[in-house]
Amino acid sequence: MSAASPKLLEQVLAQINEVVLGKPQQVRLAVSCLLARGHLLIEDLPGMGKTTLAEALARSFGLTFNRVHFTNDLLPADLIGISIYEKKTETFQFHQGPLFCNVLLADEINRASPRTQSALLEAMSSNMVSVDGISYPLPQPFFVIATQNGWDQTGTYPLPESQLDRFLMRLSLGFPDREAERKLLLGHANPVQQLQSSLDSHGLIEAQQHCSGLTMQPSLIDYVLDLLATSRCDSSSTGLSPRAAQGLIAAAKSWAFLEQRHYVIPADVIAVFNAVAEHRLDGGQPRSGESLSQLLLNQVDAIR
Repeated sequence: MSAASPKLLEQVLAQINEVVLGKPQQVRLAVSCLLARGHLLIEDLPGMGKTTLAEALARSFGLTFNRVHFTNDLLPADLIGISIYEKKTETFQFHQGPLFCNVLLADEINRASPRTQSALLEAMSSNMVSVDGISYPLPQPFFVIATQNGWDQTGTYPLPESQLDRFLMRLSLGFPDREAERKLLLGHANPVQQLQSSLDSHGLIEAQQHCSGLTMQPSLIDYVLDLLATSRCDSSSTGLSPRAAQGLIAAAKSWAFLEQRHYVIPADVIAVFNAVAEHRLDGGQPRSGESLSQLLLNQVDAIR
């Protein structure tokens, strides 16, 4: 079986769903985000399974995993690493920080100072870090899962719109349904430590390359352009950026691949649109009622 086979990825999804119970949609979106070479932001209450999801993804794809708890005294060097003078060689040697891994869980990212947040987001965008004028490439693939506390909690530094735009998707796991929670309480969830890797980093990179090569018809590009144009005409929201459009197309291709198709259809764009667009439209601000991304989809569908 090919390392990039959608059927093999279905097996990965199935085993993750045995660990993260009752959240098949969110798990599928998280895997789509990874396949699209994006980064994931999860906003939720403590104890909802964010860490479990991150570790399950890393183990299933055979990737190295680090978790960093972001606090208000965390410095960029604590994340990136530092150069230490070696007396024997009379030179400075760079000692890598926890950022050097395939999957980084940045826990409670909005409790760290804006300076530390910026250091992480710079690494996310460039896939490398610079220390003392020397650039160090990060391991590939490199996937950040950041969790964020609610705006109403004290001691937080909310991510500005420009930094939110660095995350391909934003998800919320939410409370499990009654049946899933019953299984959890009865101990029927598989321990994340027992997960076996179905792929390795090379297989994942192959799958990512395969996703990026999927066919997308010009009419579907026009659909995305209509979504962009409509979002920029609404004064009540922040318009979608070109980076958002590129991410939307990449995520739709990944979703199509998981659906075992070699081409993208409008349903793929719709399936990922809320996760890709909502945090860019609302600027990270909590709101009640229908989501801005759903209103935007309805507007565009009405005029097409």
